[in-house]
Amino acid sequence: VLSGWPRSYAGFFADTEAFLMKNAKVKLCLQASPTNGNLLLEDCNPESDFQDWSWQGNSLMNHGTQSCLSVAGADRVQTSLCGSAGYTSWDCSNSLLSPLGSSQGYLVANRKEVALNNARGLKAQWQDAADRSVCEKKAEQDKYFLAALASTHTYDHAAGNVTLALGIDQEELEELLWFFRREDPSTWNYSILALSFAVMILGLLLLAINIVRNRKRKIHMYREAVQTAQQAELEAKQSLMPVQEYSPAELRKQEPAPQDQRSGEVVVQWKDGTVTSLY
Repeated sequence: VLSGWPRSYAGFFADTEAFLMKNAKVKLCLQASPTNGNLLLEDCNPESDFQDWSWQGNSLMNHGTQSCLSVAGADRVQTSLCGSAGYTSWDCSNSLLSPLGSSQGYLVANRKEVALNNARGLKAQWQDAADRSVCEKKAEQDKYFLAALASTHTYDHAAGNVTLALGIDQEELEELLWFFRREDPSTWNYSILALSFAVMILGLLLLAINIVRNRKRKIHMYREAVQTAQQAELEAKQSLMPVQEYSPAELRKQEPAPQDQRSGEVVVQWKDGTVTSLY
C-alpha cells in the first residue's frame, strides 16, 4: 500500500516523474539522509537520487531512500517508511506544504534544515528545478491517475474484482504500463537522426540541381544576347553599303574632266553637257 492506495493501484505511481524540491527563499534543495532519516538543504543536484522526490498519492517519497516525508514531532520533519506512523500525507496549495488534517503549520526552510512553522513567506514555498510549484506536480500526477483509471478499469460489484475493458487481466496491464514507462527511446532517436540525415542529403541534392540549371540558363541567355548583338551589327553594316557606293569621292571621279583648258580661261558646262568658253 502507498499512503492508503490499494495495492492494485500502486503500479500507477511506481515510476511517477521525480522532481527537485527547491525552496523559493534560500534556493537550496531538500535532501534526505540515507542513514538517519534527517532532512537537509543542499545545493541542487539533479544527479542525486536523495534530492529526487515524487508524489505517491498525498505522500512525498524520496527516490534515494524509498521513504516518505513524515512529521516526527511538534515541528520536526524527517523521512520514514511509507505507510508507517506519522504524517505521511501532505496538503499542497500555492506552493505551501502542510500536514494533511493538521494545524501544525507549513514546511519551512530554516538555514540548513527544515521544520514546521506558521510562516507563509518565500521560505515556506517549494518549487522544482524549473521554478514551478510542487503543487503542479501533484496535479499532474492526480490527472494521470484519474485518466488511467477511467480509461482502463471498470468495477464489477457482483464479482468484487477489477475487469479490464480491453479484455486483459490486471497483471498484463501493469506489465504493459511498466514497459511503456521503461522503454528505451534509443531506437526512436536513431531513427529520427537517420531520417534527418536523409532529408538533409535530399535537400543538398535539390540545391545542387537548382544551381546547375540556373547556370545553364544564364549561359544560354548570354549566348542569345551575343547572337542578337552580332545580327544587329551585321544589319547595320548592310544598310550602310548603298551609301558608300555613291560617296563624294566616286561622284568626283564620274564628273567629266574639262578638255583643253588653258590658264585664265573661264568655261561653262551646260546641262546638256556642252562646254562653252566665256573668255
